[in-house]
Amino acid sequence: MNNRRTGASGEDIAAAYLRRRFYTIEKRNYYAPSGEIDIIAKKGGTYVFVEVKYRSNLSKGTPAEAVGFYKQNRIRRTAQHYLAANGINEYNTDIRFDVIEIIGKEIRHIKAAF
Repeated sequence: MNNRRTGASGEDIAAAYLRRRFYTIEKRNYYAPSGEIDIIAKKGGTYVFVEVKYRSNLSKGTPAEAVGFYKQNRIRRTAQHYLAANGINEYNTDIRFDVIEIIGKEIRHIKAAF
């Protein structure tokens, strides 16, 4: 399976996981000049920006370890773009940045990862 299909499959799994936990999926694969966010979800009044990482095993470390400082900053800037584009005041809105790791068939949801 190529990387794009693997990524899409991981995002499908993560979106289904979130729906089962009563999150509303607002947008998938949101693109802005600053980058991309895999899933934008909402639970209660909180917007949750989710980075999904898949690995078949841990030989290269955990998937969350691939979400380093540079990637986190790109996601933050892209989240700001999404909020502004949708008329959402980022200073009066609860937001959170999560990572969903998929390792083989195991799912780990890291809330407020950064």
